[in-house]
Amino acid sequence: MSRQTRRTFLKHAAWGGVAASFVISGTKASGRVLGANERVRIGVAGIHGRGGSHISAFAKMDDVDVTYLIDPDSRIFPGRVDQVKKQGGNTPKCVQDIRKALDDPNLDAVSIATTNHWHALITVWACQAGKDVYVEKPCSHNPFEGRQCVEAARKYKRVVQHGTQSRSSKGWAKAIAAVRSGKY
Repeated sequence: MSRQTRRTFLKHAAWGGVAASFVISGTKASGRVLGANERVRIGVAGIHGRGGSHISAFAKMDDVDVTYLIDPDSRIFPGRVDQVKKQGGNTPKCVQDIRKALDDPNLDAVSIATTNHWHALITVWACQAGKDVYVEKPCSHNPFEGRQCVEAARKYKRVVQHGTQSRSSKGWAKAIAAVRSGKY
C-alpha cells in the first residue's frame, strides 16, 4: 500500500489502537498553508489512557511533531515527555489548559483523547482557533453537541475526523484495497 500524502491527512486518518498515516494540509482559515516538506505540529489533549496511543502513533511518524501535551494532571507530563523524546526526537510543551495550546499559531491540529464530556467543546474551540481535529468517540453526548461540532467545522473550514475503534485502521484499509482490486 502506498504512503499517504500530506493532503490526505485527515481523509484517511485511522485509529485502531494506533493512528494510521496522518498528514494535514494547512488552509487559509488557519492563517498558514503547509508546504509539501513541512512537518505537521500536533497537540494531544488527554494524555493518560487512550492519549498514550495517540502520542505513540504521532511521535513515530516521519513528518509529524507532537508539540503539545495537554492534560490537567501535570503529574503525567514527565513520562509522556520522555515518550515523545524517545519515539519522536522532539520535546513537547506541556500545558494544563487547552486554550494555551490553541492560541499558538504554529499548532496545526489537535488530537482529543480527554474524558468524554470535553470532546465536543474542545472540537469547537479547536475549529474556532483554526486547527484541524481528530476526536475520539464519543464526539458528543447528544445531537445538539454533535451539530455544534459539524457547524464549527463548516464555519471555520476545518477538517474534523471522528474516531471509532478499528473502523479505519491500516488493516481495514488494506482489506478494502484487496477487495477493490478484485483479489476477493
